[in-house]
Amino acid sequence: MIIPSIDLEGGNAVQLVGGERLAIDAGDPRPVAERFGRVGDVAVIDLDAARGIGSNADLIRDLCRRHRCRVGGGIRDVDTARMWLDAGAEKIILGTAAEPALLSQLPKERLIAALDAKDGDVVVEGWTKKTGANVLDRMAELRDHVSGFLVTFVEKEGRMQGTRLDLVEDMVAAAGDARLTIAGGVTTSEDIAALDRLGADAQVGMALYSGRLSLAEGFCAPLVSDRPDGLWPTVVVDEGGRSLGLTYSNLDSIDIALTEGVGCYWSRRRGLWRKGQTSGAKQALVRVDVDCDRDTLRFVVQQDGAGFCHLDQASCFGDKEGLPALESVLWGRKESAPPGSYSKRLFDDDKLLAAKLREEVDELIQADSPADTLHEAADVMFFLLTRLARDGIRFADVERVMDERRKRVSRRPGNAKPQYLATTPEVTS
Repeated sequence: MIIPSIDLEGGNAVQLVGGERLAIDAGDPRPVAERFGRVGDVAVIDLDAARGIGSNADLIRDLCRRHRCRVGGGIRDVDTARMWLDAGAEKIILGTAAEPALLSQLPKERLIAALDAKDGDVVVEGWTKKTGANVLDRMAELRDHVSGFLVTFVEKEGRMQGTRLDLVEDMVAAAGDARLTIAGGVTTSEDIAALDRLGADAQVGMALYSGRLSLAEGFCAPLVSDRPDGLWPTVVVDEGGRSLGLTYSNLDSIDIALTEGVGCYWSRRRGLWRKGQTSGAKQALVRVDVDCDRDTLRFVVQQDGAGFCHLDQASCFGDKEGLPALESVLWGRKESAPPGSYSKRLFDDDKLLAAKLREEVDELIQADSPADTLHEAADVMFFLLTRLARDGIRFADVERVMDERRKRVSRRPGNAKPQYLATTPEVTS
């Protein structure tokens, strides 16, 4: 699959030829990352930190909060590595510092070792110095300590002349269980498809920035279809992963979806179909995922309006249930709760809502049977979702924060504050 790349220099997204000559200055990387992030992981490389002449750390932290980022550049010690993992990086990319002694102190599943190769040999110091080490040997040394390798073919980097497919098969074998990503010279959809067949991903920069390759072409390159019309079945889900319906996609519809950030599909009866263009039930595209067989897509969307289904319901399988249903009701009442109703009182009276939250949490703490715990937990969730709706926060936003916290590798003790230990009632069960 494609891994779009953002190289940062002086706060701007840039593309260099051979790691030296500036070819493209794309300016603010945020809109670039917003588009690239719709296909999954984005490689974000701090060139200034890698050279030891500056840092784009604040900018990268912002990108990590918004997108799935693989962060590299200037990560040379455990503290810096942990800092980026805590900041929300999906994975971190380590270059010359990628040695077993350092890697063993970090979570293997989030580590990528970067190897710069010239004609199969490892080079360092801005690609100017040969180490005498063979890339395959280095991969064998490190593969038990990382979940991935990033191999850059220096002789191809930034030149859009194709990559070294002749070396990839042996590298995939040397990587073992670690996933191989290739950079340097990847230019066409055929390059990406060939790498995918060999078991490697493609990190692409120059071809995307120059317009030689569209994001949709790169994303769709490895896809296959067993349908006579060549369409890809597409499962549409909300941000919580709940199914909204099944539709189909092709290159044209995916191009619009990725470019405009909308739910756009290919109807077998009507052709190109921008969801909500006539009904008003539009979709904002979060990202597109590919299944393990490369023949089915999943669109993760933010759904507006009545829902996905033409019957004006949330999904083609019926209306919402559970927390999503309650959340929809509360958001609707936030705008139009009848005067004097309980919902109106809760939204307008801060003290009442705060008191009910405290009351229900205390009752949950004191629940003395599983049945009581169940019902008190439901009460807590009602008032919690009411508070979120009042403040304009979706439960999906809460889930996003929880995911961010899950990525942290530095842990706090988690002790209770003294004032709560002093006032907490005894649990009776």
